[in-house]
Amino acid sequence: MSVIICARDEAANLAKNLPGSLLQQYRTTHEVIVVDDNSFDDTKYLLEEFRKSFRQLQIVELKQEAKLIPGKKFPLSIGIKTAKHEIVLLTDADCIPASEFWIDKMQESYDENTEIVLGYGAYTKKAGLLNKLIRWETFHTALQYLTYALAGKPYMGVGRNLSYKKAVFYRHKGFSSHNNIPSGDDDLFINMAATKSNTRINIDKDAFTISEPPTTWSQWARQKSRHYSTGKYYKAGHQFLLGLYSLSHFLFFPLLAASAIFYCWEWALIVFGIRFIIQSIIFYPALKKLNEKDLYPLFLFFDLWMFFYYLIFSIALIKKPKQTWK
Repeated sequence: MSVIICARDEAANLAKNLPGSLLQQYRTTHEVIVVDDNSFDDTKYLLEEFRKSFRQLQIVELKQEAKLIPGKKFPLSIGIKTAKHEIVLLTDADCIPASEFWIDKMQESYDENTEIVLGYGAYTKKAGLLNKLIRWETFHTALQYLTYALAGKPYMGVGRNLSYKKAVFYRHKGFSSHNNIPSGDDDLFINMAATKSNTRINIDKDAFTISEPPTTWSQWARQKSRHYSTGKYYKAGHQFLLGLYSLSHFLFFPLLAASAIFYCWEWALIVFGIRFIIQSIIFYPALKKLNEKDLYPLFLFFDLWMFFYYLIFSIALIKKPKQTWK
């Protein structure tokens, strides 16, 4: 297996996180490829020092920008083409594996029919409301793309923890169908290439990756805007299902309030109670499996927060994506 990490001016993150990928307990040969995408910091020298101690580290240094291919897709494509092994495992410079068995556990998900494995990319648990909101949104997104995949309708993955075979990458001509879009190296590719039969999920806690979350509201807003700006390029069927879910989620509390005020508060309370019980039954095991159980006592607050979340980030659906990935 070949681990691929694209980095631009990520010396500090690589110094902290790269050892987690290099010190994996893996039964067969593997390599860790770091694509240094035109960095101006000390990334080059840091990687050279790591290379002295870890033979499995391969360094690809890019010194020119790819014309007409904004974002991360060109360096990632170079990393995939450089990989010696058929299976590639993607993560980011600001991520660290949750265990020393990350590669091994992701590898175990493959069988003769599997070409894509979707993993979970968690965020570090810290104090404060922002951290909890970020982690809830991350869980909520994962709950959707993982369960959709289980239902035979995979539509996205996250580049923090994503694996696929080079064969499926080449068969779909890499990112060529959406090279002009800066983001989407993870979700748009999976939306195009994933099928009911070739995709599996891995929610083993040892197979997670962990990232440092944004520390300010503005950082998080920029991050989520980049993600949602690609949603309009999903397949029409996926857009419809996701849009229908978001719309029903967004309208629930306003319609509940209107029903209680203008119709019958008893029936409104019954509907709310039924929904609350169903959510309780679903969220607890899901949060436990994804190691986010501490969020469970506040799930009703987070559910209400999602109304405002949709309001805040709806503009990203029509906003033109930013042309850089860093």
